[in-house]
Amino acid sequence: MHSVILDDLIGLTGAALPPLDRLLQKATAAVRAQVSEGDRVSAKLIEANQTAAHGLAWLATYVQALRQMQLWAERLQSDGRFGEVEELLHQIAFGEYLCQIRGGIQMNQGEMLRLQDLGLSAEDEATLDDPALTTLTRSGNTQAARSRLVELMQERSADVTFGVSGLDEELEMIRDQFRRYAVEKVEPYAHDWHLKDELIPIEVIEELAEMGVFGLTIPEEYGGLGLTKASMCVVSEELSRGYIGVGSLGTRSEIAAELILCGGTTEQKEKWLPRIASAETLPTAVFTEPNTGSDLGSLRTRAVKDGDNYKVTGNKTWITHAARTHVMTLLARTDPETTDHRGLSMFLAEKTPGDDANPFPTPGMTGGEIEVLGYRGMKEYELGFDGFEVKGENLLGGEEGRGFKQLMETFESARIQTAARAIGVAQSALDISMQYAQDRKQFGKALINFPRVSGKLAMMAVELMIARQLTYYSAFEKDAGRRCDVEAGMAKLLGARVAWAAADNGLQIHGGNGFALEYKISRVLCDARILNIFEGAAEIQAQVIARRLLG
Repeated sequence: MHSVILDDLIGLTGAALPPLDRLLQKATAAVRAQVSEGDRVSAKLIEANQTAAHGLAWLATYVQALRQMQLWAERLQSDGRFGEVEELLHQIAFGEYLCQIRGGIQMNQGEMLRLQDLGLSAEDEATLDDPALTTLTRSGNTQAARSRLVELMQERSADVTFGVSGLDEELEMIRDQFRRYAVEKVEPYAHDWHLKDELIPIEVIEELAEMGVFGLTIPEEYGGLGLTKASMCVVSEELSRGYIGVGSLGTRSEIAAELILCGGTTEQKEKWLPRIASAETLPTAVFTEPNTGSDLGSLRTRAVKDGDNYKVTGNKTWITHAARTHVMTLLARTDPETTDHRGLSMFLAEKTPGDDANPFPTPGMTGGEIEVLGYRGMKEYELGFDGFEVKGENLLGGEEGRGFKQLMETFESARIQTAARAIGVAQSALDISMQYAQDRKQFGKALINFPRVSGKLAMMAVELMIARQLTYYSAFEKDAGRRCDVEAGMAKLLGARVAWAAADNGLQIHGGNGFALEYKISRVLCDARILNIFEGAAEIQAQVIARRLLG
C-alpha cells in the first residue's frame, strides 16, 4: 500500500523538470522544422500546421505551470508552510499534468494534443521514461490522494482558499479585505442581478471606488494607489469569486489607464488618470467590429479630420458597459489608404452617460443591447457612429497611426487580469459545489463521500492552484518590467480552461438541480464560458505563445 504522499515529494517533482525541458526543446525543434521555409518561420505554414503550433503552446504552458508549482512548493517548504494540503495539491498537480503530457493534453473538451501531433518520434517521447516522471505519473494522482485532500478541505472553512497561495503578507491582507467585501456586498445579490439581467448597482461602483479599485495600479502622482499587478490579481480574483461582473468593473479602467500611461501625452495623463482612478470617469473599450472579431488590424470604422476635431463613422460590437460610461477608448482608421493596422489611431472619445430610457444620448451615436447567456452585470452593446465628434486633443498621444501599437501595449495587463478573473470564477464553482456536495444526501450519505464526486472537487482545487501560480508569475514578471506576453497568454489560456472545467464539473455534482436557473452554479457555468473567448480567444493566445516560442 502506497502512502498517500510520496516520499521526498519536492525532490521528486524537482527531478521531473529537466526531462520536461528536454522534451519541450525537442518539440520546439520538431514544430519549427514543420513551419519554416529555409531559416525563416512562415506565418502561412504556422496556419497550415495549427494543431502542432498551438499544441506546442499548450505543452510549454504545462511545463511552465509545473515549474511555478515547484517554486511555490519550495518557497512554502522554506517558510515552514508546506502542510499536508499543499503537499497533496502539489503531488496531484504533477501526477495529473505529467500523465496528460504523456497521453494527451486537453486543449479543450474536444481537442486532445498528443506528442506525435508535434512531430515527435517514439525515441523523443522516451525522454519521459525517467524514474521521477514514472513514479509521479503512476502514483501522483491517485483516488486515495484525491479523497484525502477533500477530507482535509472539509476541515477548513468554506470561506478560505484551499491551500496556502504563497503570497506575501500585504497581498494576503488585500485578499482578506476584498473577500470580506465580496461575501457581504456581492455574493448575496449576484444571482439576482444575473437572473434579472440588471446592471450592477451604482452604489457598488461607488464603494469599489472608495476602496481604490479603479486606481489600483495608477501611480500615486495621478491619484491612484500605485500598487502592483500582483495586487490587481488578488483583487480581481476575490471580486470575481463573488461575481465576475463586479470583478470585471475594473478591467476597462485598467485598459484605459494602461493606454494613457503608455501612450498618452503629459496633458492627457494629468487630465484623465485622476478621473479614472476616482471613478468620476468610467471608461469603456470600443475596439471590436461586427466583421473583424480578433482581426483588429482590419477595422473599418473611420475617423476623418474636421477642423481641429474628428468625425467618426462606423459600427462596433461587443462593447461592455457602454451605456453608463463617460469615455470610450475608441480605435478607428484615420488613414483611408490603409487596410491593415498601420492606419489605426486611438481616441479618448467623450460621451454622455445614458439611462434605461435613453442609453445613448450623445449626438452621432446609437446603440442596442446584445442579450447574453452570462457575464451580465455591465451588459453588452452594438454601437453605431454617424458623424460622432471627438475632440482633436483626445487623439491618444497626439499622433495618428499609433493606435494598434498602443493597444498591443495593454494586452499583457488585460490578459493577466482576465486570468485572475478566471481563477475567481473557478473558486466560486468550487465554493458552491463543495457546499452542495456536503449538504446533498443520496443513497443514505452525503454526495461528497462518493469518490467520483470528491475527485472532481479535488481536481478543481488542484487546477485552481496551478492556474493561480501561473497567473501570479505573469504578474510578477510585469511588475519587474519584463516583457511577459507569453506568460500572460499562458495564464489566460490555462485559467480560462480551468474555470470552464470547474463550472462544468460543479454543475455535474449538482445533477439535475444544476440545470435549474435558481441554483447559482447555472450562472457560474454561463459566466465561465466567456473566459475562453474575450481578451483574445484561446486559439489567439496559443498563436501568440507559439509565434514567440518559434522565434
